[in-house]
Amino acid sequence: MTITRERKQELIGEFRRSGDDTGSPEVQIAILTTRINGLTEHLRAHKKDYACRRGLLMLVSRRRRLLDYLKKIDPQRYLDIIRRLDIRK
Repeated sequence: MTITRERKQELIGEFRRSGDDTGSPEVQIAILTTRINGLTEHLRAHKKDYACRRGLLMLVSRRRRLLDYLKKIDPQRYLDIIRRLDIRK
């Protein structure tokens, strides 16, 4: 359900915009997407884990807010991240 430190560093390296970037919307969205995918797999096996479901919904809404922000400030970056992460809109 959680992602490892190494996986997080891979995501930061792949989605950062500059050399020392760790908190841009693209990086945050990529990390949230990885966590969401992990929780989704967990919920397929444990259908009655309602606490996990609540956490998943909170992560999805946080990602949605970041995507809305990115769409507002730079639509091209929004389209790029949607395509790279294969998130449907």
